[in-house]
Amino acid sequence: MITGKNYIGNQLSALGNKTFKTFNPLLNIENQWIITEASNTEVNQAAELAAQAYKTYSKMSGAKKAKFLRAIAEEIEALGDDLLQVYSSESGLPNGRAMGERGRTLGQLRAFAKHVEEGNWVDASIDTAQPERKPMPKVDLRKMNIALGPVVVFGASNFPFAFSTAGGDTAAALAAGCPVIVKSHPMHAATGEMVSSAIINAAEKTGMPNGVFSNLNSSGIEVGQVLVQHPKVKAVGFTGSIRGGRALFDLAAKRKEPIPVLAEMGSVNPLIILPQALQNRAEALAKTVSGSITLGTGQFCTNPGLIIGLKSDGLTNFINTLAEEIVKVEPSCMLHPNIAGAYESNKANAVAQNGIEVLAGYDADVKPNYAKQVVTTVEGETFLNNPTLHQEVFGPYSLVVQCQNETQLEEIISNLEGQLTGTIISDDNEIGAYTSVVNTLQNRVGRIIFNGLPTGVEVCPSMLHGGPYPASTDSRFTAVGVDSIKRFVRPFSYQDWPNDLLPIELKNENPLEIGRTVNGKLTNNKI
Repeated sequence: MITGKNYIGNQLSALGNKTFKTFNPLLNIENQWIITEASNTEVNQAAELAAQAYKTYSKMSGAKKAKFLRAIAEEIEALGDDLLQVYSSESGLPNGRAMGERGRTLGQLRAFAKHVEEGNWVDASIDTAQPERKPMPKVDLRKMNIALGPVVVFGASNFPFAFSTAGGDTAAALAAGCPVIVKSHPMHAATGEMVSSAIINAAEKTGMPNGVFSNLNSSGIEVGQVLVQHPKVKAVGFTGSIRGGRALFDLAAKRKEPIPVLAEMGSVNPLIILPQALQNRAEALAKTVSGSITLGTGQFCTNPGLIIGLKSDGLTNFINTLAEEIVKVEPSCMLHPNIAGAYESNKANAVAQNGIEVLAGYDADVKPNYAKQVVTTVEGETFLNNPTLHQEVFGPYSLVVQCQNETQLEEIISNLEGQLTGTIISDDNEIGAYTSVVNTLQNRVGRIIFNGLPTGVEVCPSMLHGGPYPASTDSRFTAVGVDSIKRFVRPFSYQDWPNDLLPIELKNENPLEIGRTVNGKLTNNKI
């Protein structure tokens, strides 16, 4: 049952006097649930509970945290089709997408469970004492990662499961030993409450401290602002717009004790097609790219919003075919009227820029909240001189930049803002002649794709989902995969500490048999 209330630890609460409803974009009507926005009192209660929970939860073994994470996955599964129906009613996304995203979310939770159970993630490093060393004795030093403290996670609009209540940020923070307070996304607050109930049930069944998880509702920005400024909060996880992520980043930096905001934000994901590939398979590439542009109504953070090529007959052929193919795709529903409205506004602004030519756009009537896809083109020099053209248009929109030569191509790449992905399409090993282009692109992105498409983010340890600003606020970290746990920890050293008082990961006996760097050598052995 959906109550519309907040979870303050394991208690439902509705002390606020502001309510709102979520929206079904497919039916173009409000959903029936009345959601109560969290009050400042409830924000304080959640933060205080999280701080208390941190004292015990951060010290729990990897085995206990793993049991909790697996229990969350089981409880989400137990919600069955009811959860999928609510998901679709708040997002307009089909049942197949709901099932796929739920599966990804469960996989993330179980991957983190295995990760912390194995224990190697603490990156244990030990330098044993050398009391006889001359001229100064060497002390015993032992280092490992420890949990930062309570983390606020902001749910993402475009992934109600995988990047929201029990998504990657929450799973990573809980795995690290950090209690989590979710600021539920207002577009899918009922979905968030159902998933929160699963997390609370799992916490109680596995003996986790009350306050290890809370879920707060908000229709605007006020609750999030109060959370980020709360002195008990030690880090923030965010997936969303550049504007939203930067606002949180600035707010956190102005605190008396600044805290990290680990934000994954906007990206146009440049796709570079080399000349030989354009000459040999322009039409096939255009058909494939048109599908990527419109996939999920263009609402993936890795949507190819920018296509770059050198002027040639092959590029002209590609452009013409892309224009033909893009209008063949049936438009689909966006996540919310606000997102659909923002898409139309941003698209209109992009198309109105000097030098922009509209190649093709879907022009038939569509249902409310459905997006009409558009592809445009521009000369390389015009693109270089107009930063507005570099900005993401969130939705099924893409811009083809026609470069005069390789020098201009490199200049365009080097002047791009930081991106999540960059793609290079090549034929017959021609990429070997473009090493400078590859190196330039590497400096602007977090992941390079070769002869593929950026849409699709594999959840595995080698995935880097992040990049130079503004793709993310810290390019050293990924927001996807078990390595994302590193965002919510800090290294900590023990000097000359008695062995029996050390954390189990640093004891001489190495009871967990984890890999440790001991006196410069990686080993699983005892000391």
